[in-house]
Amino acid sequence: MSAKFLCAEYSKPKSVDPVEDFVSLSSVCFIPQSNQRNSVLSSLSGQQAWLATCPKGLEQLLAQELQQLGAESVKETVAAVHFTGSRELAYRVCLWSRLANRVLMPLREFMLDDAEQLYQECLDIPWEAHFSSEQTIAIDFIGTSRSIDNTMYGSQRVKDAIVDRIRRVEGERPNVDTKDPDIRIQTRQHKGRVTVSLDISGESLHRRGYRSGQGSAPIKENLAAALLMRCGWMEIAESGGALLDPMCGSATLIIEGAMMAADIAPGLLRERFGFSGWKQHDDALWQALVDEAQQRKISGLEKLTLDIRGYDANPHVLEFATLNIEKAGLDEHIRLAHKPIDQFGKATADRGLLLTNPPYGERLGDIEGLKPIYQKLGAVLQKNFHGWKVGIFTGNTELGRETDLTPKKQYSLFNGTIPCKLLVFEDLSSRSANIAERLNTPAPEPVLTEGATMVLNRLIKNQRRLDSWLIKNAISCYRLYDADIPEYAVAIDIYEDSVYVQEYAAPASIAEKVARDRFAEVKQAVKEFAREARGQVHYKERRRQKGDSQYEKFNQGPSATISAFEGKAEFEINLSDYLDTGLFLDHRPVRRLIAEMSAGKSLLNLFCYTAAVSVQAALAGAARTLSVDMSNTYLDWAQRNYDLNNLSASKHHLLRADCLKWLETESHEKFDVIFLDPPTFSNSKKMESVLDVQRDHGDLIRNSMSKLADGGVLIFSNNFRKFKMDELVTRQFNVENITAQTLDLDFERNPRIHNVWKITRRSSFG
Repeated sequence: MSAKFLCAEYSKPKSVDPVEDFVSLSSVCFIPQSNQRNSVLSSLSGQQAWLATCPKGLEQLLAQELQQLGAESVKETVAAVHFTGSRELAYRVCLWSRLANRVLMPLREFMLDDAEQLYQECLDIPWEAHFSSEQTIAIDFIGTSRSIDNTMYGSQRVKDAIVDRIRRVEGERPNVDTKDPDIRIQTRQHKGRVTVSLDISGESLHRRGYRSGQGSAPIKENLAAALLMRCGWMEIAESGGALLDPMCGSATLIIEGAMMAADIAPGLLRERFGFSGWKQHDDALWQALVDEAQQRKISGLEKLTLDIRGYDANPHVLEFATLNIEKAGLDEHIRLAHKPIDQFGKATADRGLLLTNPPYGERLGDIEGLKPIYQKLGAVLQKNFHGWKVGIFTGNTELGRETDLTPKKQYSLFNGTIPCKLLVFEDLSSRSANIAERLNTPAPEPVLTEGATMVLNRLIKNQRRLDSWLIKNAISCYRLYDADIPEYAVAIDIYEDSVYVQEYAAPASIAEKVARDRFAEVKQAVKEFAREARGQVHYKERRRQKGDSQYEKFNQGPSATISAFEGKAEFEINLSDYLDTGLFLDHRPVRRLIAEMSAGKSLLNLFCYTAAVSVQAALAGAARTLSVDMSNTYLDWAQRNYDLNNLSASKHHLLRADCLKWLETESHEKFDVIFLDPPTFSNSKKMESVLDVQRDHGDLIRNSMSKLADGGVLIFSNNFRKFKMDELVTRQFNVENITAQTLDLDFERNPRIHNVWKITRRSSFG
């Protein structure tokens, strides 16, 4: 029987997500210096100032595209382009731009002196002209300064001003929804200047709406379009040339190429834009533009007879490609085939463009193992593709040289935060006497580098040190390596037969390329170490991310889930979708301690995550448990853990609620054991302020203690490395730091992995 699932009137916690690729607005068009503190809604001749953001390196192409769409006063800046035009033009850019990320409408610009001024300036903006209290909002706050050095705090002050303004006008306040808001607001501070804008695009425009799945190293749709433009694809298409991608992955390049050739608006499949909930939205004008785009699509597809093909060596990735092509409505115009690079024969046409984004050591394999791929690609091109133009997009120019080809042009671009090169080749006459030999030579086994050998030796040493302890305690999920060698800053965990590798974020002093090279060496070592493992190896790389991407799943394809055991308990482990797997391995002793304390007693588990602590307590004989969290994702996961362990619905409950608010409610229910494990930071649309564990733990503990039965115990834990216990708490209660007792052998080398306290009430006698 399943455990009972209760639902309170609260909602999932969310974090403010900073905007993607946004830049300084210090020179917004048509804002007179004498009037910079006023609204910038109106401008010369009824023209509105706009800003379109884009990936770094695409500014020139975006400026040209905007001019073709009818923009005036076009001015490039870093990762963005200023322009002026009508509302119709802004709509047209949202619908037709193949390169832009976002389209922003500046509302106010000012020099910032202090945080209170930020609040007042935002309070003076007539927000009621743009949305009502019934709508949801999200605030993206970008940049830091002496006045505001925390983007969460900056976002909070802007939100407070907006909410207070709308409440003053309408008597009600709008709610915050950072994931899917009706209105998105952009605040950017740069060199003391703040610009507040309305985001009329909504989520990034690179999300066309056709991507159902992706390979291991996808490129964004607007970057793919830029590569096609740099290679002159439209001129080739107009002359009847073909388009081919021999390593197509999820087919982004060939889909974008087909859409360009068929005159299909890239925004036509999107269900929603930022202006959809805007009070000043002109739906009739928008619908007219959509109708025009639909007619152009019908006409373009009727004329599309080009040979467009994609190949890949991975049949699983081609399944995603097929879904994407079908969703884009191009399944009658694009062909796919399963074929490794060295099995290509003659070109599919006399002329055309071969454009591809081969792996370059960032996510797929190590550099030494990739050299044969580039060598064989170069050999195939030299032998079979005379008369074609070729574009190779890579983040490793050393690998590019392995093609034995000389590019006619090179373009510097960025794939996310990774600096890359687009190498364009036009003369593919053979220069190598060993083409046949290179085509038929199997890839050699990679030789471990000195660094990889060092990591491998440490893994072997650690495994030997842990073996007897693991066997004695029947432990099958454990930490094998935790940045033991500082230059190779990863955590390597074993879950049953699978290996899980997490990269720690490199400090700013470490160049991105150095971090990538070191992670490639870790992959070499892990591959060798896990050669006989029956399970799979999973990697999580912590690259600097922006915008919504940092809150999304790591994996958009099928989930890699396994069952793992800890004592009598069975847990669902997810090794693909999120950074955390569903089971905090460092809390193994904490779960054991709480299970022992809870036998025959009641347990309250706050911020319960996947309720692993509650499962262990229930299996140890807890009389009843209540597990509280705001996240539907976590509670659904917890329910599956309960089902795996056949926990009774009458005794073990899950509650969706904001722990902060729930703790403040009046209740006569008391618990013998309470586990309080809050996140370091958290916010949600139901919370009036951001949760900061260092600042707020005193109140959290006091409120939790009010739910504790006489003689009960509170176990308080967090993972903030600089945490200091509130002195008032130590005077009010008996507080014992038991961190050292909660570190098993596999975590002894990282004593700051978490902090744990045992807290009880002081005796009223003596």
